[in-house]
This record gives sequence, C-alpha cells and structure tokens, in this order.
Amino acid sequence: MRVAVIDIGSNTIKLLVAARSSGGGIETVRYAVEEARLGRGLGGARPALRADSMDRGAAAVAALLALAHTDAPAAIALVATSAVRDAANGPAFAARLQRETRLPVRILTGTEEADLIGRGLAADPALAGARDFYLFDLGGGSLECLEFRDRRAVQAVSLPLGCVRLTERCVADPAAPFTATDHATVAGLVQQTFAGPPAPFRFTLPSPATAVATGGTVTTVRAMLAAQTGRSLDESGTSVDVAELKALLAHTAALSLAARRELPGLPAARADVFPAALTTILEVTRLAGIERLTHSFYNLRYGIAEELLSAGT
Repeated sequence: MRVAVIDIGSNTIKLLVAARSSGGGIETVRYAVEEARLGRGLGGARPALRADSMDRGAAAVAALLALAHTDAPAAIALVATSAVRDAANGPAFAARLQRETRLPVRILTGTEEADLIGRGLAADPALAGARDFYLFDLGGGSLECLEFRDRRAVQAVSLPLGCVRLTERCVADPAAPFTATDHATVAGLVQQTFAGPPAPFRFTLPSPATAVATGGTVTTVRAMLAAQTGRSLDESGTSVDVAELKALLAHTAALSLAARRELPGLPAARADVFPAALTTILEVTRLAGIERLTHSFYNLRYGIAEELLSAGT
C-alpha cells in the first residue's frame, strides 16, 4: 500500500509517496519539491496570499499530483500549513485547490502541525534512542517547537517566525548584504515572541539540551557544509554544531543576494531568506542552551503518511 502527501508550505510545496517498510516503519518511495513561495505577503499587517503566488502554488500542486499518480497511491492527502492558515484569503485558495484537484485540502492548525511533525519524527530509526529532547521545524511561515520527555510530546506550539515572514518584516533590503541592523531586528522579534506574555514555549531541559531540527533550512546547511569539502548531502553527517551555523551566517550575511545565489548547496530560491532563517535558528539555540542540532528528514509529511498508512491497515 502506497500513500501520497502533498505539503503546501509557505516557501515550498513538497510531495512524499510512502509505504510501510518490512520493519513496520515508513519507506520513502518518491520525494519531490516545487519552489512556489506561496507565503510571499505574510509579513504584512493583514497577511494575504498574492494572486501570482496562488497561481504558482496551484501549478505546483497540479504538477506534484500528476507525479504522485504515477505511483498509484491508495490515498492522497493535501495539507496546508502557515501560509494558507494565516492568510485572510487562505480558505479561498484552499477552495480553489479543491475545485481543481477534486481533493479536499486540510488546513492544519498550529497544534495539529506540531503534533504531526512529532509523529513523523517518531518514525526516524536514527532517533530511536532519543528520549528527552527539543524538536524545531522552521518553515517559511512558522516555527514549530516541541519538547519530548521519554519520547512523549509535553509541549507543542506553532509560532509566526517563519523565514519568509521574518524576511519581509525585518530585512530592509533582501537583495543587499544582511546587515547588523537586520540581524538585530530578526533576533529581537524572536526574543520578543518567546518572552510573551504569555510565554508560548518554555525551555525546561538542562543545558546543553539535546535538539532535533527538521525543515529546509537545516537541510540546506548540511548541503552547504558538505559542498565545502566536496561531498554530497547524502554523505554529510546529521549533526550540525552551533559554531558551524554562526560561521555560515557570517559568510552568507556579508554577500549580496546575487552572490548568495551562486553558493554551492544553497538553492537560489532560498537565498533571500537564508540569513533570517539562520538568525532565527541561532537565537533559538541560544535561548534553549543548545550546542548542536541533529537533523532529521522525518517531519510533517511523514506524520501524515503514518496517519494514512495506519488508517489503511
């Protein structure tokens, strides 16, 4: 039995086709991504999806859906996260997708998104021994934060700290180098959000805390660090030190957008939001007392796939 998940995110729209592995876990059959930047416009006082962004998003969903059908999945789920959830015209866009695809679009609440990310993470065999840890998933529109104790989620919140949103709100000129003022503005907003009131997420694990990260930013970090030594992403380690994140931010922040787009391992479509994304992650690691992150590919899509596969068995 195969299932397909199309994750309609703020920065990218992604497809996962999955099946049960022989050991009872989740096996990846196909993975594909479209850079749609649906969340452009979320940084405004009244967040709304732009017409051109919705056109790109609808085209990306159609392309990924056609690709999914080649694997003959028994079930297909279309799920939308922060961009559609927070935009005033998000429900109208979801209705458009439903008309065009003839499939329902599930707009996840922040809590649902965080919980499903946790469910996906539980399927990662590399993390089978992890007991008490934080999980952070940084997207284009939001940052999901979870705390696990004995592998059970005891905190799960979604915060409006996605890299597309913060770049629009805090960065004076995304085409120019990322300035000290830009950095201070992004870091200040992260601090303010975590401080509350009320405090949305409490850092309770002893320092140095164990932390897992999912999402495109840390995937990109791994790809860039691997490229520096002539390796591929698959050949890179899953652990990323905070010192490596700081060095990468210092390097990319000094470059113009045009120069960042030429960096090996950094997708051109992500180059404008990358400094704000790194700043956000680094501020979270400082607040939480984290010295290194363990990266996992098992995120929201795997949580939805687990849900579908369990329902079909």
